[in-house]
Amino acid sequence: MSDPASSTPSLRTPLYAEHLAAGARMVDFAGWSMPVNYGSQIEEHHAVRRDAGMFDVSHMLALDLEGFDATAWLRVLLANDVARLARSGVPGKALYSCMLRDDGGVIDDLIVYRFDDAHYRIVVNAGTAAKDVAWMRRHIAERGLNASLLERRDLAMIAVQGPKAQARTWQALPDLKSGSETLAPFSGAKIGDVFIARTGYTGEEGFELTLPAARASEVWRMLTAAGVKPCGLGARDTLRLEAGMNLYGQDMDEAVSPLDAGLAWTVDFSDAGRIFSGRAALNAHPARHCLLGLILEERGVLRAHMPVFAAAGTGETTSGSFSPTLEKSIAFARLPLHAAPGETVEVEIRGKRLLARTVKMPFVRHGKALV
Repeated sequence: MSDPASSTPSLRTPLYAEHLAAGARMVDFAGWSMPVNYGSQIEEHHAVRRDAGMFDVSHMLALDLEGFDATAWLRVLLANDVARLARSGVPGKALYSCMLRDDGGVIDDLIVYRFDDAHYRIVVNAGTAAKDVAWMRRHIAERGLNASLLERRDLAMIAVQGPKAQARTWQALPDLKSGSETLAPFSGAKIGDVFIARTGYTGEEGFELTLPAARASEVWRMLTAAGVKPCGLGARDTLRLEAGMNLYGQDMDEAVSPLDAGLAWTVDFSDAGRIFSGRAALNAHPARHCLLGLILEERGVLRAHMPVFAAAGTGETTSGSFSPTLEKSIAFARLPLHAAPGETVEVEIRGKRLLARTVKMPFVRHGKALV
């Protein structure tokens, strides 16, 4: 879960000074000035796959939803069903979902954590935050719901990822260990003024820490002293690509159904009585495409929006880059529904058609190549 760049950076996270002090190359990302790397993007990528790296994700927006109607409203707002969080019986359990327009297009992809039936935390992408909040508040007001939505720009978020991420986090912040060492994947816990969750965007173990903005620099430095390598948006993108994780604005957007974006698993149709936004449109327009991975078999680099020619018909790449782990060029491709892993296809790169093969994603998970 992330977002595309915009044109005029004007916003800074609480860790902006830390990035500058570490020599980061800063770029515009969704209106925020963010580090793209601190030197070698490849080294940062490998640090996460082999040890531990950390990312400033404070540009993303945490929202606290509270009120008697919170659960019932989220069951209408989201394509996935938050009722399963209550059934788990675990406070802090998380759910990944798309928020859809009435026509089935994706407004945003997000994570929601349940503290109890009247209190949730929602984390949305930076580039869509204003649009998301306006959409949510309009729906709350139109329905006259007992629910309030609070923007938490007083918080910072740091993602610590990699096979040694947990050990290094506990080394830096020992007070977090007892309350987080038994956390199940995709769940979180409040420990003092920190919310620590076993979530991430890299395909590795680790934590996402949400904490008061005033503490962000101190915690960042403590993690650095414990051996966690600062990493920028460049490595974050190649890591999420290897892990088969969608990027909002590239792999899906308001013009794309989750059924065509490889996200059908996030749409819960099991309760026939739950009428969520976009459900009627998804029922009326079943999937026409599938999302597969591509590995380029010839020399070149795959990027977004390249034509793909398969036996089932034509498609296009949605995200692409060089994979440092596989040492090959890889991409996501939206292809006709009957395309399948293991096929040979052609990708048009600068007017030439090069051979690639389709694979089931992810390409890499927990440091191991899966293709």
